[in-house]
Amino acid sequence: MFRSVALPILLTFLLAGCQAPSTSLEHIPPNTAPVAVCGSGDIMMQTTLWFGMNKPKGGTVSSLEWQQFVDNDVTPRFKEGLSVYDAKGQWLGDNGKLARENSKALMLIHNPDRSSSDSINALRDIYKKRFEQESVMRVDSLVCVAF
Repeated sequence: MFRSVALPILLTFLLAGCQAPSTSLEHIPPNTAPVAVCGSGDIMMQTTLWFGMNKPKGGTVSSLEWQQFVDNDVTPRFKEGLSVYDAKGQWLGDNGKLARENSKALMLIHNPDRSSSDSINALRDIYKKRFEQESVMRVDSLVCVAF
């Protein structure tokens, strides 16, 4: 009789301190990246950069200026290849005004490493300084790539 009563009471006390893990985002450690699972190919990083083509003091980044940026700044850092797409961008600027402009989307597939990330951030800084841009948006995703 003692065992049949004591065991449930003992288990109740032991389990009283247990709780389900929180799923709140505030408990996710910083810099935690999702893990890709590939059915085929290799895990790589896909980064898309969004470049505005309007210059703040008037005019636009010309086709020649854009191509020189790609040839002289992007290609040496990403010789393996890249893709460029024409886009139409829209966002709320730091001045509170809605901005719309032609844009370029640059997609890079690269190893998910610090060196590649640093090269991408260098491209963003070069473009912002050269063409006086507020920002160059960066979007990263883990992807599965097979050639």
